[in-house]
Amino acid sequence: MAHLSEENIARATAIIALYPKRRSALIPLCHLAQSQDGYLTEEAMEDIAGLCGVTPAEVRGTASFYDMLKTEPVGRYVVAVCTNIACMLSGAYELLEHAQGHLAVHVGETSADGMFTLEEAECLAGCDMAPCVQVNHRFFGPLGNEGFDQLVADLREGSHDADVPHHGVLSRIERRVGLVTKKARAKTTEDVEVSS
Repeated sequence: MAHLSEENIARATAIIALYPKRRSALIPLCHLAQSQDGYLTEEAMEDIAGLCGVTPAEVRGTASFYDMLKTEPVGRYVVAVCTNIACMLSGAYELLEHAQGHLAVHVGETSADGMFTLEEAECLAGCDMAPCVQVNHRFFGPLGNEGFDQLVADLREGSHDADVPHHGVLSRIERRVGLVTKKARAKTTEDVEVSS
């Protein structure tokens, strides 16, 4: 393993033990690697391939399919403005245009300071908060131009750090339960017998 930290290799091994086949842990390992670097680096994808027993191309193919996984660098905050019907009727396109001007980027770009990547989202399922915005998969809304500017200012000064981790971190809770393979269960039994 060349890129993932020792801690993340240990976490990856524990995650793999939750699945009947190593390759089934591919997506959780992508999330783990993304939490380390903010996106999936080539080196991380190679590490994941080795851990899961697949090729780096399979890791990239899987990662490039899912919107929550990034294979290119993004800002600390990925800001997605929903433009689906409920949000559109509540001013989403005007908000998106304002966001582009306020952040000095176009959709798909990252601000010069590396803090913000702006995206247009088809639907965030937050119709009750239209127009809805997601920052690193955390919901905000309804937002107008002033609310958006305040959100950006709050993010810059760290006011939302307790609620909005840097991009790549989906959950701050580590999964410790689930299906444990026979092999992992046997190892745990051996450990208990040895320590008795």
